[in-house]
Amino acid sequence: MADAHKKEVDHISGVETTGHEWDGLKELNNPLPKWWLYIFYATIVWAIGYWVVYPSWPLISGYTQGVIGDSQRANALAAYEEGMAERAEIGGALIDASLDEIKSTPELLEFAMANGRAAFGDNCAACHGSGALGFEGYPNLQDDKWIWGGTLDDIHTTLKYGIRSGHDEARFGDMPSFGADGLLSDEEITQVANYVGQQAGLEPEAGVDLAAGQEVYEINCAACHGDDLKGMREVGAPDLTANNYLYGKSIEAIKAQVHNARNGVMPAWAPRLEPATVKSLAVYVHSFGGGE
Repeated sequence: MADAHKKEVDHISGVETTGHEWDGLKELNNPLPKWWLYIFYATIVWAIGYWVVYPSWPLISGYTQGVIGDSQRANALAAYEEGMAERAEIGGALIDASLDEIKSTPELLEFAMANGRAAFGDNCAACHGSGALGFEGYPNLQDDKWIWGGTLDDIHTTLKYGIRSGHDEARFGDMPSFGADGLLSDEEITQVANYVGQQAGLEPEAGVDLAAGQEVYEINCAACHGDDLKGMREVGAPDLTANNYLYGKSIEAIKAQVHNARNGVMPAWAPRLEPATVKSLAVYVHSFGGGE
């Protein structure tokens, strides 16, 4: 029995083996390096000291407070409250200041831009894109074509009340569905779509009577879009000679819009966001460069 428990010594290194062997490889029972052991012991001492000094041990209804009573959670909450108080102070200044004063006051402008950028990402980017370039049916906020106006006040009003949002003060413009409602025939829609397309720089379809299209336009469309097709902001009628169309710039897209108008909806943000945030959004969107 004594021989069975006798440890084997490696004949090359002279170190005892542990008795473990894998595919002829035997594990040597070398001691751990002294430096590693000292560091390990130091970490144990450090951990014990940390448990004593800082809050650490969970209890039934709380935790040990530690000798110094420090709490990262309490520190974080204090920092949060401090930040919220500072935010409320600057936010109050935003509410009291006019949009032009915000643009001309560096401290207010810095806060409005940061606040507006965050609010845009949370509330507007889903429709207008993170870069505000828009998609089909959602306006590009970086160009200079604003259906309802691109001044700071115009943008602020649009943000507050929305477009066809149901709010009492909402921007509202309603284009009829000339085909779906039986106001124009298919031939008349083809004629007016080609006339408008030609005026906007598109190649009209062959064989279409453009003079008849102009007559249809003057009777049914000019009251809102103007005789020169430049649109009217008062009723939210877009410029039909612009380079970009909200629902696509082609003869077929114009036909589709005349036949069955798509009147998009933008929410009213005043009931959803704080007044300071709405002002911040107006300043941020205006900064894209397409504003007036």
